[in-house]
Amino acid sequence: MSTSPEGSDRPLPDGFAELLVEYERHLRAERDLTPHTVRAYLTDIESLLRHASAKRVESLADVDVRLMRSWLAKQQTLGKARTTMARRASAARVFTAWAHRTGRAPGDPGAPLLPPKSSRPLPSALRQSEVRSLLEAATEAALDGSAVGLRDVAILEALYATGIRVGELTGLDIDDLDTERRLLRVFGKGRKERSVPYGEPAAVALREWIGRGRASLVTADSGAALFLGARGGRIGQRAVRRMVHARIEDVPDAPDIGPHGLRHTMATHLLEGGADLRSVQELLGHASLATTQIYTHVSAERLRQAFEQAHPRA
Repeated sequence: MSTSPEGSDRPLPDGFAELLVEYERHLRAERDLTPHTVRAYLTDIESLLRHASAKRVESLADVDVRLMRSWLAKQQTLGKARTTMARRASAARVFTAWAHRTGRAPGDPGAPLLPPKSSRPLPSALRQSEVRSLLEAATEAALDGSAVGLRDVAILEALYATGIRVGELTGLDIDDLDTERRLLRVFGKGRKERSVPYGEPAAVALREWIGRGRASLVTADSGAALFLGARGGRIGQRAVRRMVHARIEDVPDAPDIGPHGLRHTMATHLLEGGADLRSVQELLGHASLATTQIYTHVSAERLRQAFEQAHPRA
Protein backbone atom coordinates (compact mmCIF):
# COMPACT_ATOMS: atom_id res chain seq x y z
CA MET A 1 0.00 0.00 0.00
CA SER A 2 1.44 3.34 -1.04
CA THR A 3 -0.37 6.59 -1.49
CA SER A 4 2.89 8.40 -2.36
CA PRO A 5 2.34 11.67 -0.52
CA GLU A 6 4.11 14.76 -1.80
CA GLY A 7 4.93 12.83 -4.95
CA SER A 8 7.49 10.51 -3.33
CA ASP A 9 7.85 7.16 -5.09
CA ARG A 10 10.62 5.76 -2.90
CA PRO A 11 9.59 2.64 -0.98
CA LEU A 12 9.15 2.94 2.77
CA PRO A 13 11.46 0.99 5.07
CA ASP A 14 10.01 -2.49 5.70
CA GLY A 15 9.16 -1.73 9.32
CA PHE A 16 7.18 1.38 8.40
CA ALA A 17 5.44 -0.36 5.49
CA GLU A 18 4.31 -3.21 7.75
CA LEU A 19 3.14 -0.69 10.33
CA LEU A 20 0.96 1.06 7.74
CA VAL A 21 -0.63 -2.25 6.75
CA GLU A 22 -1.43 -3.03 10.40
CA TYR A 23 -2.82 0.46 10.93
CA GLU A 24 -5.02 0.19 7.85
CA ARG A 25 -6.41 -3.09 9.20
CA HIS A 26 -7.15 -1.37 12.53
CA LEU A 27 -8.95 1.53 10.85
CA ARG A 28 -11.08 -0.71 8.65
CA ALA A 29 -11.88 -3.62 10.98
CA GLU A 30 -11.84 -2.10 14.47
CA ARG A 31 -12.90 1.50 13.90
CA ASP A 32 -15.17 0.75 10.92
CA LEU A 33 -14.27 4.00 9.17
CA THR A 34 -15.39 4.81 5.65
CA PRO A 35 -12.95 4.09 2.79
CA HIS A 36 -12.52 7.84 2.21
CA THR A 37 -11.59 8.45 5.88
CA VAL A 38 -9.22 5.48 5.93
CA ARG A 39 -7.51 6.78 2.81
CA ALA A 40 -7.11 10.25 4.36
CA TYR A 41 -5.61 8.83 7.58
CA LEU A 42 -3.17 6.60 5.69
CA THR A 43 -2.07 9.42 3.38
CA ASP A 44 -1.25 11.62 6.39
CA ILE A 45 0.60 8.90 8.26
CA GLU A 46 2.57 7.79 5.22
CA SER A 47 3.63 11.42 4.77
CA LEU A 48 4.90 11.44 8.38
CA LEU A 49 6.75 8.14 7.98
CA ARG A 50 8.36 9.26 4.72
CA HIS A 51 9.54 12.41 6.47
CA ALA A 52 11.02 10.26 9.25
CA SER A 53 12.73 8.04 6.68
CA ALA A 54 14.20 11.08 4.94
CA LYS A 55 15.67 12.05 8.34
CA ARG A 56 17.25 8.55 8.55
CA VAL A 57 14.75 7.42 11.18
CA GLU A 58 13.47 3.93 10.39
CA SER A 59 11.92 2.86 13.70
CA LEU A 60 8.86 4.27 15.42
CA ALA A 61 10.81 4.12 18.70
CA ASP A 62 13.04 6.90 17.34
CA VAL A 63 10.20 9.18 16.24
CA ASP A 64 9.88 12.07 18.71
CA VAL A 65 7.80 15.22 18.93
CA ARG A 66 10.60 17.34 17.44
CA LEU A 67 10.61 15.23 14.30
CA MET A 68 6.83 15.45 14.10
CA ARG A 69 6.96 19.24 14.46
CA SER A 70 9.54 19.44 11.68
CA TRP A 71 7.16 17.37 9.53
CA LEU A 72 4.37 19.89 10.14
CA ALA A 73 6.76 22.78 9.47
CA LYS A 74 7.57 21.21 6.12
CA GLN A 75 3.85 21.14 5.29
CA GLN A 76 3.78 24.89 5.85
CA THR A 77 6.70 25.45 3.48
CA LEU A 78 4.88 23.36 0.88
CA GLY A 79 1.95 25.75 1.10
CA LYS A 80 -0.49 23.40 2.81
CA ALA A 81 -3.61 25.05 4.19
CA ARG A 82 -3.89 25.46 7.95
CA THR A 83 -6.90 23.17 7.98
CA THR A 84 -4.85 20.46 6.25
CA MET A 85 -2.02 20.87 8.76
CA ALA A 86 -4.48 20.70 11.66
CA ARG A 87 -5.97 17.51 10.23
CA ARG A 88 -2.52 15.97 9.81
CA ALA A 89 -1.52 16.84 13.37
CA SER A 90 -4.71 15.20 14.62
CA ALA A 91 -4.12 12.10 12.46
CA ALA A 92 -0.55 11.83 13.77
CA ARG A 93 -1.71 12.02 17.41
CA VAL A 94 -4.29 9.29 16.82
CA PHE A 95 -1.67 7.12 15.12
CA THR A 96 1.04 7.42 17.79
CA ALA A 97 -1.54 6.84 20.55
CA TRP A 98 -2.61 3.61 18.79
CA ALA A 99 1.01 2.50 18.32
CA HIS A 100 1.79 3.09 22.01
CA ARG A 101 -1.44 1.48 23.24
CA THR A 102 -0.81 -1.67 21.18
CA GLY A 103 2.84 -1.99 22.18
CA ARG A 104 4.24 -1.02 18.78
CA ALA A 105 5.99 2.03 20.24
CA PRO A 106 7.56 2.55 23.67
CA GLY A 107 5.99 5.98 24.09
CA ASP A 108 3.47 8.36 22.58
CA PRO A 109 5.46 11.18 20.96
CA GLY A 110 2.35 12.70 19.38
CA ALA A 111 0.58 13.46 22.66
CA PRO A 112 2.07 16.97 23.07
CA LEU A 113 1.77 17.79 19.36
CA LEU A 114 -0.46 20.84 18.90
CA PRO A 115 -2.09 21.72 15.60
CA PRO A 116 -1.48 25.20 14.18
CA LYS A 117 -4.09 27.71 15.18
CA SER A 118 -6.57 28.36 12.43
CA SER A 119 -9.45 30.75 12.14
CA ARG A 120 -12.64 28.93 11.26
CA PRO A 121 -14.68 30.93 8.74
CA LEU A 122 -18.40 31.19 9.18
CA PRO A 123 -20.10 28.72 6.85
CA SER A 124 -22.31 30.10 4.10
CA ALA A 125 -26.02 29.59 4.69
CA LEU A 126 -29.12 30.53 2.74
CA ARG A 127 -31.75 32.84 4.11
CA GLN A 128 -35.24 31.40 4.52
CA SER A 129 -36.45 33.38 1.51
CA GLU A 130 -33.60 31.94 -0.56
CA VAL A 131 -34.50 28.40 0.50
CA ARG A 132 -38.09 29.02 -0.60
CA SER A 133 -36.87 30.33 -3.96
CA LEU A 134 -34.59 27.31 -4.38
CA LEU A 135 -37.33 24.77 -3.68
CA GLU A 136 -39.96 26.63 -5.69
CA ALA A 137 -37.65 26.81 -8.72
CA ALA A 138 -36.83 23.10 -8.47
CA THR A 139 -40.52 22.22 -8.09
CA GLU A 140 -41.46 24.33 -11.10
CA ALA A 141 -38.76 22.61 -13.17
CA ALA A 142 -40.26 19.25 -12.18
CA LEU A 143 -43.78 20.11 -13.34
CA ASP A 144 -43.17 18.15 -16.55
CA GLY A 145 -43.13 15.03 -14.36
CA SER A 146 -39.60 13.99 -15.33
CA ALA A 147 -38.08 11.40 -13.02
CA VAL A 148 -34.86 13.39 -12.57
CA GLY A 149 -36.82 16.55 -11.75
CA LEU A 150 -38.89 14.76 -9.10
CA ARG A 151 -35.71 13.23 -7.67
CA ASP A 152 -33.96 16.59 -7.45
CA VAL A 153 -36.88 18.13 -5.54
CA ALA A 154 -36.93 15.18 -3.13
CA ILE A 155 -33.17 15.41 -2.56
CA LEU A 156 -33.26 19.17 -1.92
CA GLU A 157 -36.22 18.84 0.44
CA ALA A 158 -34.54 15.96 2.30
CA LEU A 159 -31.20 17.77 2.64
CA TYR A 160 -32.79 20.95 3.99
CA ALA A 161 -35.36 19.16 6.18
CA THR A 162 -32.89 16.81 7.88
CA GLY A 163 -29.44 18.38 7.55
CA ILE A 164 -27.93 15.00 6.73
CA ARG A 165 -24.52 14.74 5.07
CA VAL A 166 -24.37 14.05 1.34
CA GLY A 167 -22.76 10.65 2.00
CA GLU A 168 -25.57 9.80 4.38
CA LEU A 169 -28.14 10.79 1.77
CA THR A 170 -26.63 8.72 -1.04
CA GLY A 171 -26.40 5.72 1.31
CA LEU A 172 -30.13 5.74 2.10
CA ASP A 173 -32.24 2.70 1.20
CA ILE A 174 -36.01 2.66 0.81
CA ASP A 175 -36.34 0.76 4.08
CA ASP A 176 -34.59 3.64 5.88
CA LEU A 177 -37.69 5.74 5.26
CA ASP A 178 -40.39 5.58 7.94
CA THR A 179 -43.26 7.32 6.16
CA GLU A 180 -45.76 6.92 9.01
CA ARG A 181 -43.63 8.69 11.60
CA ARG A 182 -41.77 10.80 9.01
CA LEU A 183 -38.32 9.65 10.11
CA LEU A 184 -35.12 8.84 8.22
CA ARG A 185 -32.80 6.19 9.59
CA VAL A 186 -29.32 7.49 8.90
CA PHE A 187 -25.92 5.85 9.30
CA GLY A 188 -23.38 8.55 10.06
CA LYS A 189 -19.65 8.62 10.71
CA GLY A 190 -18.38 5.41 12.29
CA ARG A 191 -21.64 3.74 11.18
CA LYS A 192 -23.46 5.39 14.08
CA GLU A 193 -27.21 5.16 13.56
CA ARG A 194 -29.65 7.97 14.29
CA SER A 195 -33.23 8.81 13.35
CA VAL A 196 -33.93 12.24 11.87
CA PRO A 197 -37.44 13.69 11.47
CA TYR A 198 -38.64 15.50 8.36
CA GLY A 199 -41.66 17.69 7.65
CA GLU A 200 -44.68 17.48 5.37
CA PRO A 201 -43.10 19.23 2.33
CA ALA A 202 -40.27 16.69 2.31
CA ALA A 203 -42.80 13.87 2.83
CA VAL A 204 -44.76 15.00 -0.25
CA ALA A 205 -41.60 15.27 -2.37
CA LEU A 206 -40.36 11.84 -1.28
CA ARG A 207 -43.77 10.30 -1.95
CA GLU A 208 -43.85 11.78 -5.46
CA TRP A 209 -40.30 10.60 -6.15
CA ILE A 210 -40.88 7.03 -4.96
CA GLY A 211 -44.32 6.69 -6.55
CA ARG A 212 -43.62 8.26 -9.93
CA GLY A 213 -39.95 9.15 -10.41
CA ARG A 214 -38.06 6.22 -8.97
CA ALA A 215 -40.42 3.70 -10.56
CA SER A 216 -39.48 4.95 -14.03
CA LEU A 217 -35.71 4.84 -13.39
CA VAL A 218 -35.41 1.58 -11.48
CA THR A 219 -33.34 -1.21 -13.08
CA ALA A 220 -31.86 -4.52 -12.00
CA ASP A 221 -28.88 -2.56 -10.66
CA SER A 222 -30.96 -0.26 -8.44
CA GLY A 223 -31.19 -2.58 -5.46
CA ALA A 224 -32.77 -0.94 -2.43
CA ALA A 225 -31.23 2.51 -3.06
CA LEU A 226 -33.63 5.33 -2.28
CA PHE A 227 -32.14 7.84 -4.72
CA LEU A 228 -31.10 6.73 -8.20
CA GLY A 229 -28.99 8.23 -10.94
CA ALA A 230 -30.22 8.71 -14.49
CA ARG A 231 -29.08 5.18 -15.41
CA GLY A 232 -30.82 3.52 -12.50
CA GLY A 233 -27.90 2.88 -10.16
CA ARG A 234 -27.49 4.41 -6.70
CA ILE A 235 -26.80 8.11 -7.14
CA GLY A 236 -23.27 9.25 -6.27
CA GLN A 237 -22.16 12.12 -4.08
CA ARG A 238 -20.59 13.98 -6.99
CA ALA A 239 -23.86 13.95 -8.93
CA VAL A 240 -25.73 15.33 -5.91
CA ARG A 241 -23.18 18.11 -5.46
CA ARG A 242 -23.41 19.06 -9.15
CA MET A 243 -27.19 19.16 -8.94
CA VAL A 244 -27.27 21.37 -5.83
CA HIS A 245 -24.78 23.85 -7.29
CA ALA A 246 -26.79 23.96 -10.52
CA ARG A 247 -30.07 24.58 -8.68
CA ILE A 248 -28.53 27.32 -6.54
CA GLU A 249 -27.85 29.26 -9.75
CA ASP A 250 -31.64 29.72 -10.04
CA VAL A 251 -31.66 31.81 -6.84
CA PRO A 252 -30.59 35.44 -7.41
CA ASP A 253 -27.72 36.66 -5.18
CA ALA A 254 -27.60 33.39 -3.17
CA PRO A 255 -24.15 32.12 -2.12
CA ASP A 256 -22.86 29.21 -4.19
CA ILE A 257 -23.33 26.36 -1.72
CA GLY A 258 -23.44 22.59 -2.06
CA PRO A 259 -25.15 19.89 0.00
CA HIS A 260 -23.06 20.78 3.06
CA GLY A 261 -24.27 24.35 2.73
CA LEU A 262 -27.85 23.09 3.04
CA ARG A 263 -26.78 21.26 6.20
CA HIS A 264 -25.40 24.55 7.56
CA THR A 265 -28.60 26.28 6.51
CA MET A 266 -30.85 23.79 8.28
CA ALA A 267 -28.86 24.06 11.53
CA THR A 268 -28.78 27.86 11.37
CA HIS A 269 -32.53 28.12 10.82
CA LEU A 270 -33.23 25.72 13.70
CA LEU A 271 -31.21 27.84 16.12
CA GLU A 272 -32.73 31.06 14.81
CA GLY A 273 -36.14 29.48 15.41
CA GLY A 274 -35.32 28.71 19.06
CA ALA A 275 -34.06 25.10 18.97
CA ASP A 276 -31.58 24.21 21.71
CA LEU A 277 -28.00 23.32 20.85
CA ARG A 278 -28.23 19.75 22.18
CA SER A 279 -31.17 18.95 19.91
CA VAL A 280 -29.34 20.34 16.88
CA GLN A 281 -26.29 18.27 17.84
CA GLU A 282 -28.40 15.09 17.86
CA LEU A 283 -30.06 15.91 14.55
CA LEU A 284 -26.74 16.59 12.83
CA GLY A 285 -25.03 13.56 14.33
CA HIS A 286 -22.13 15.55 15.82
CA ALA A 287 -20.05 13.60 18.32
CA SER A 288 -19.05 16.81 20.13
CA LEU A 289 -21.20 19.78 21.10
CA ALA A 290 -18.25 22.02 20.25
CA THR A 291 -18.71 21.15 16.56
CA THR A 292 -22.32 22.29 16.70
CA GLN A 293 -21.47 25.56 18.44
CA ILE A 294 -20.19 27.16 15.23
CA TYR A 295 -23.82 27.57 14.22
CA THR A 296 -24.41 29.84 17.20
CA HIS A 297 -21.73 32.11 15.69
CA VAL A 298 -23.59 32.04 12.37
CA SER A 299 -26.82 33.09 14.07
CA ALA A 300 -25.02 35.80 16.04
CA GLU A 301 -23.53 37.13 12.80
CA ARG A 302 -26.98 37.24 11.23
CA LEU A 303 -28.27 39.22 14.22
CA ARG A 304 -25.36 41.65 13.98
CA GLN A 305 -25.97 42.23 10.27
CA ALA A 306 -29.69 42.80 10.88
CA PHE A 307 -28.89 45.25 13.69
CA GLU A 308 -26.45 47.23 11.56
CA GLN A 309 -28.87 47.41 8.64
CA ALA A 310 -31.99 48.33 10.64
CA HIS A 311 -30.97 50.24 13.78
CA PRO A 312 -30.68 54.02 13.31
CA ARG A 313 -27.73 54.21 15.73
CA ALA A 314 -25.93 51.02 14.74
